[in-house]
Amino acid sequence: MGLAKRLAPVAAVLGLAAVGVAAMPTDANAWWRGGYGVGIWVPPVVVAPPPVYYAPPPVYYAPPPVAYYPPPRRFWVPPHWEGPYWVRGHWS
Repeated sequence: MGLAKRLAPVAAVLGLAAVGVAAMPTDANAWWRGGYGVGIWVPPVVVAPPPVYYAPPPVYYAPPPVAYYPPPRRFWVPPHWEGPYWVRGHWS
């Protein structure tokens, strides 16, 4: 336990030093700083068809379901005898 307490600050300092060395700036050897070969400047060439953007297809909605059905057609039944009983006129 005592050894771990002594090594913790040393490990922290070494870790910070490693992060500092990794973050140091270096030379930028990019392709445009001298080109490929001896004094030949060659930019990267991309051969591809241009992007094509299509409009999204139109959205078709189904017609709403028929929610209303008209009531059945009613007709007038005139007064009449039904056996021994008299039936007054009424709607069916």
